[in-house]
Amino acid sequence: MRRVAVLCAAALVVASSTLATVAYAHAKKPIPPKLIVFAAASLTNVFPKIAPHELYSFGGSNALAAQIQQGLGADVFASANTTIPEMLHEQGLVTTPVDFTANRLVVVIGKGNPLGLHSVRDLERPGLRIVMAAAGVPVGDYTRTVLARLGLSDLVGKAVSQETDVRDVLAKVVLGEADAGFVYATDAKTVAGQVNVMRIPPGAQPRVVYAAAAVKSSSNLNAAKAFVKRLLTRSAQRKLRAAGFLPLPK
Repeated sequence: MRRVAVLCAAALVVASSTLATVAYAHAKKPIPPKLIVFAAASLTNVFPKIAPHELYSFGGSNALAAQIQQGLGADVFASANTTIPEMLHEQGLVTTPVDFTANRLVVVIGKGNPLGLHSVRDLERPGLRIVMAAAGVPVGDYTRTVLARLGLSDLVGKAVSQETDVRDVLAKVVLGEADAGFVYATDAKTVAGQVNVMRIPPGAQPRVVYAAAAVKSSSNLNAAKAFVKRLLTRSAQRKLRAAGFLPLPK
């Protein structure tokens, strides 16, 4: 009986030691860093669904890129075009950009279409309040491409405002401060029922591709690279499709 008691006591000591080791290892398990992600305004609704743990700063891709050039702390940069990330890469500021999704441009107009607008060419009607993003903002550059292909470049000068990102354009139309605005289809989807949408002719539709990269100065560079890779996973791509984003063009 004494031997059994000794064996039981020894077993308890071993078990307690094992549990303590496991508990210590668990307590010491590193907590993943919160990444600071600079991302295009059109990604505002979907990125937190893909990676809710991170910290986000959404805005015009050009303005965010300028902040990275100025040394503001960021771990990841996701742009609504490929040219801005490529520029930062050539400057040695980010890793090789990775294309991860696509989009298309549309025109949003007042709910119920009170002005009877049916095509982009109807925007030439006198007195219309048209809003678009400024040149240099990806959606603003895409807008100018559309108008140039349709022979409507004169509408740029007639715009009542030139906004800093696509969400500002959208807000102007939703609030009734503009009659029509050029935005991404995904942004129009976020206010479904509050606006009407006009399609852009396929021949005038620009190639809208998004790219992301890790910021080389990041103190969490490996985690930032992992975030970029995560955007290509099946789970992330499903969330992007649910938000209205498109697969990459072949």
